[in-house]
Amino acid sequence: MKHKLLKPALLTLAASTIAITNATAQEAAYPQRPISLIVSAAPGGTTDLAARMIADPLSKELGQPVVVENKPGASGGIAAQQVLRAKPDGYTLLLQYSGYQVITPSIEKVSWDPVKDFTPIANVLSAPQLLVVKKDLPVNSLKELVQYAKDNPGKLNYASSGTGALQHVATEQLNQMAGIKTTHVPYKGTGPALTDLLAGVVDLTITTPPPLLPHVKSGALKALAVTSKEPLPSLPNVPTAAAAGYPDWLVSSWFAMYGPKGVPSDVVQRLNAAIEKIMQRRSIKRKPKGWEQPLNTWVRSNWANIPAKSWLGGKR
Repeated sequence: MKHKLLKPALLTLAASTIAITNATAQEAAYPQRPISLIVSAAPGGTTDLAARMIADPLSKELGQPVVVENKPGASGGIAAQQVLRAKPDGYTLLLQYSGYQVITPSIEKVSWDPVKDFTPIANVLSAPQLLVVKKDLPVNSLKELVQYAKDNPGKLNYASSGTGALQHVATEQLNQMAGIKTTHVPYKGTGPALTDLLAGVVDLTITTPPPLLPHVKSGALKALAVTSKEPLPSLPNVPTAAAAGYPDWLVSSWFAMYGPKGVPSDVVQRLNAAIEKIMQRRSIKRKPKGWEQPLNTWVRSNWANIPAKSWLGGKR
C-alpha cells in the first residue's frame, strides 16, 4: 500500500525535477527566438546604419535573427517607450543615439529616466560630427559660413534629427560661439533631414560622417569642418573646428544598445560578449567608412555610468 502511495509522489517529484531542469536549460540557452532591435530613428541615418551594421553579425553570433525595426519620432521617445513596455527578457532591445538618450531628457520633459529605466548593454560605436552645407550655398569654409550668417541674419536654417538631438544642441552651440542665428528645422531622424538637405530645402546640418561621405565626395554637399581633434582620414582636406577658429567646438556622439530595466545579468553579459567579439573582427573594424574611430564596446560596469556623464564631447 505504501508503495502505491509513494509511486504518484515519486512521479510528481520526477516531473517537477524535469520541469526545473528544462526551465534552467531554456534560461541558459538564450536566445531561443528572434530578437527585436528597435531603432530610435528613420532609415538612412547613422543610428539606423549602426543597428544594421551590428544586426547581421549579432544574428550569426547568437544563432537567432536580430530584426531591426525603425520607430522614429518624439526625439527617440517612441522607440524608448516601446522598449520600456517590453518584458525584460532580452528579446526587445533598443539601439539608441546619445542625443536622444542624454540631451533630450535634459532639456525636455520625458516620461522615462535615461539611467534608471534602462539596462545598459553595450556601446556599439562613437563618432565625431561633420558640418555640411548644400552645394549652392555660397560658402566654402566655416569662417565664410559665419560671415554669411552675419550678413544675412535669419536667412539660414539647419536640419536635425529631432528637437534635443545632438545636431540641434551642437548647432545652437556654434550659433552662440559665433554670435549668429540659424533657424532649427527638426526631422524624425537623420535620413529625412539629409533628403531635404540634398534637395536644397534646408541649408546645413551637422551629423556623423558615414551618411554624408558619399554626398560630400560626389560634390552634392560641401563639408566645412569636423568636430574632432584630428581631421578625418577619409576627408583630410576638411579642417577641424579648432583649425577653423573654434577650438571649444568638440562634439562626439555614441550609439548604444539598451534593454528595459531588469534584463537578467547573464543575458546582458551574453549580449555584451557577443558584441565585443564582433567588434574584434577586421571586417567590422573596416566598415562603415567615415567613423574613423575604433568601433568599441564598453563593459556594463563602465557603460552604466556613461549616459549620466555624456554631454558634447563628454562634458555636461
